[in-house]
Amino acid sequence: MALFPQDALNPGVRKREVFGWAMYDFANSGYTTVVITAVFAAYFVGGIAQKAAWATFAWTAALSVSYAIVMLTMPSLGAYADLRAAKKKLLALTTLACVISTAALALAGPGSVVIAMLLIIVSNTFFSYGESLTASFLPELARPDALGKVSGWGWGFGYFGGMLALGICLGYVLWAQGQGIPADRFVPVTMLITAVIYALASLVTFRLLRERALPNPVALRESGLSASLRQLQRTFRDARRYRDFMWLLACAVFYQGGVAVAVTLAAIYAEQVIGFQPQETMVLIFVLNLAAAAGAFGWGYFQDRVGHKLALGITLVGWIATCVIAALTTTKGGFWYAAAIAGLCMGSSQSAGRAMAGLFAPPKQLAEFYGLWTFAIRLASIIGPLSYGAITWGTGGDQRTAILSTSLLFVIGLLLLTRIDVERGRRAALGSEPAGG
Repeated sequence: MALFPQDALNPGVRKREVFGWAMYDFANSGYTTVVITAVFAAYFVGGIAQKAAWATFAWTAALSVSYAIVMLTMPSLGAYADLRAAKKKLLALTTLACVISTAALALAGPGSVVIAMLLIIVSNTFFSYGESLTASFLPELARPDALGKVSGWGWGFGYFGGMLALGICLGYVLWAQGQGIPADRFVPVTMLITAVIYALASLVTFRLLRERALPNPVALRESGLSASLRQLQRTFRDARRYRDFMWLLACAVFYQGGVAVAVTLAAIYAEQVIGFQPQETMVLIFVLNLAAAAGAFGWGYFQDRVGHKLALGITLVGWIATCVIAALTTTKGGFWYAAAIAGLCMGSSQSAGRAMAGLFAPPKQLAEFYGLWTFAIRLASIIGPLSYGAITWGTGGDQRTAILSTSLLFVIGLLLLTRIDVERGRRAALGSEPAGG
């Protein structure tokens, strides 16, 4: 059996185009890995905010503001992209904005908390737009029964992009430390490295990926904003028809909240609680990305075989175990076990959710439904890290209690997952499920 079978793709889709699509996951993963997880997060708390009691909360607050902006704007932006057949054009604009604002993070130094927070808000907002827009191409590329594996191809390949960016940054950091260069001089360079890799890798996407959608003639005669808002109103009015998609969104709000904690606070927890050094943290995140790549790639095939719902449920059980182990362990070795499980679950759970969203999305409303999906996961990204930061601040810095409380998000997500009927959700997406049925 071929590892990348042609029959997983829709008619007329070539493998080179799927490679171009996957290259966007490769391109933007460096931002998540270097900026949000491994380097800038810990530098913000320890260097820019100089380990103030409110530092972790300030970091999560900046991210939460960006997620709130995305929540309020992405659904209508997605509807606009569908009506105007502008997914690729908007993806190019949001990519350029994220690359520029990521490079600008090099300007943030010790004490420049406001500048750092503003740049994180801007860069993470445009990163989130790009993540949603590229996901909306998935159902155009993959057959419905192969959404899991094709989504896994993208997520798995994406983690190698994160590892490339982190690996280059790690090599530079080790050299800089050997030269006696302080963090306030070598961290800015890692931001520039990340921005350059993001820009260069995304060029492959814009060269190979096609815009298949056709513009809605009515939308072209109207204001883009008013047309997209009317389309959103129709979707919310017909929400009962898409109730399994709505249950998936509710499930994602909770489990993605937990995933967001792992992405945004892993480096902070490793250094502040377990005692990792910066270079050890970067190695940890590198290995975590390797595990996540394997999880996303392999789990996609498993997901298509056993079903989306069961596959996602298994990953949520793994996340619960991760939180408990991380909260209880007192050694670096013990934390490595938690990180290994987290890595395997991270790629698989995110890929599985993206594939399920594609299964439940009507073919002519892909960007809009992925805009709603982005609304849910960005709400999750506010609830998870902000509650973690608030618990840490309220308990006088007790991050063990905060990480243990995160397991409740996965438990709730698992309970909500049981309400989803995958076949019914797919019928609704194809228009064969009655509105009240």
